[in-house]
Amino acid sequence: MKQSDDSVDLLVVGGGVNGAGVACDAAGRGLSVLLCEQGDLGGATSSASTKLVHGGLRYLEFYEFRLVREALGEREVLLAKAPHIIRPMTFILPHRHTLRPAWMIRIGLYLYDNLGRHSTLPRSRGVNLRREAYGDPLKPEVRKAFSYADCWVDDARLVVLNALAAAEQGAQVLTRTALIGAERRDGAWQARLRDTITGRERNVQARGLVNAAGPWVEKLLAEALDIHRQQRVQLVKGSHMVVPRLYDGDQAYILQNHDRRVIFTIPYEGRFTLIGTTDVPFDGDPAEVSMDADEAKYLCQAVNDYFKTSVSPDDAVWSYAGVRPLSDDEAANPSALSRDYVLEVDDGGNGLPLVSVLGGKITTYRRLAEAVMARLQPYYPSLGPAWTATAPLPGGDLPGADFAAFLADLQGRYPDIDPAHLGALARRHGSRSTDILDGSPGGGLGFHLGAGLYSREVDYLMAREWACSADDVLWRRTKAGLHMSAAERDGVADYMAQSAAPERAAPAAHLQLSGCSFCDASSRRQTQTSEKTNREQAEDPPDPRGPSQYVKVN
Repeated sequence: MKQSDDSVDLLVVGGGVNGAGVACDAAGRGLSVLLCEQGDLGGATSSASTKLVHGGLRYLEFYEFRLVREALGEREVLLAKAPHIIRPMTFILPHRHTLRPAWMIRIGLYLYDNLGRHSTLPRSRGVNLRREAYGDPLKPEVRKAFSYADCWVDDARLVVLNALAAAEQGAQVLTRTALIGAERRDGAWQARLRDTITGRERNVQARGLVNAAGPWVEKLLAEALDIHRQQRVQLVKGSHMVVPRLYDGDQAYILQNHDRRVIFTIPYEGRFTLIGTTDVPFDGDPAEVSMDADEAKYLCQAVNDYFKTSVSPDDAVWSYAGVRPLSDDEAANPSALSRDYVLEVDDGGNGLPLVSVLGGKITTYRRLAEAVMARLQPYYPSLGPAWTATAPLPGGDLPGADFAAFLADLQGRYPDIDPAHLGALARRHGSRSTDILDGSPGGGLGFHLGAGLYSREVDYLMAREWACSADDVLWRRTKAGLHMSAAERDGVADYMAQSAAPERAAPAAHLQLSGCSFCDASSRRQTQTSEKTNREQAEDPPDPRGPSQYVKVN
């Protein structure tokens, strides 16, 4: 259903995981799609998660069997679609009889093992912490535990890869572009978009509109669409902190807290441990959210109840927070609010649908997108069939979905490149790592900006992945900012400012790197800049703890 740039079949508002997933699915079914995001892709809630693709063991206590079953099934689907950014992880659940009896946990784990059919991950089992190394970092009074498997995900890259897949199916992807108004008129949605960098406006006609604005979903309805209704979304803040590594090993721990919530500790970026999350009602601006002192104390206390090594808020090298837009089911406890999604459809009586997405979780984003398309089917009779279940995400087409074998082959093909750097590239880009390794004019990775980040990859992120600011690169498309000094982070910002075109260009137009203005400019500058960058890095070496209390504001 190819149409002009100013007329599309579907306008999707919101570039989080749900919006990017919907845009990808719709474009692959033959619709012309425009996805607009007021900030960066995954710049808010979707990059502020606990970074898990999981069934949600704790949801069983709230009888969310359908959600858990669906999520466990999706865990397998996503692991096959993106084995470079998703990987299995062992979770250790220390047992304390004063919180939940062992029989209850065994029943929950039995259900968890069996609700998800055809699982490729190990089944749960009991663990004697006196005999197994999993008990080494824990206090001696914690003697028993249970082990089960779930998956870790690079959440921000999951969003970008869905947007990239959408663009490769023909979708327009516009970041830093806000919907400022839309109305049903003259047989179409008449929408006004504003570039938040240049201030330029653009009029777009669409046959349908999807409101996937996350924590702004109701604000968009009221302010941009002039649709007023009773509030249906409850905003809940979740905060995380990153501290120097608490223990050896690749296992995560899931800690039962005295308020019956659970807290995760997860190995993170090699040198660190990620701790989270909280559940706090929120009524502020989702763009101005951060972890507060009470949340930091809460997370530290949960960790200190179990681990020999104690932590305090002062140990945090990074913290971040996000606002979850949960469907308000009138639960008194924010932790009891369902993580399931709700779709509201309104066609205004004239066949021009509006679908508003409430709630949802990262693991089920693809199923949510399929549900949106099912609700839109009556309005698009020639809509193609579902297709995303078996299609790899960009970079995910690894032979046998075997990341270890792919990495070994990559290291064999590029023996002169640091294996650690190759591993990081492979985790971020999968099979498309060679686009970076082979695509540079004259060859090479460019100059080193710090923490294993080279100018060549930054050029690639700007040209193909809509990266516009240093934060886009350092805290979302990579986590290099966690390993850099302040001077190195400033150096990345300076490099990107020099690389950017005089006028804002939509990166979607640069899907092929050959002839890309970003790359050509970078190639001309590399010799001039590398000596200056290396000198600055020598004068200001990285803090081994990473950035000092850097708080990410989404």
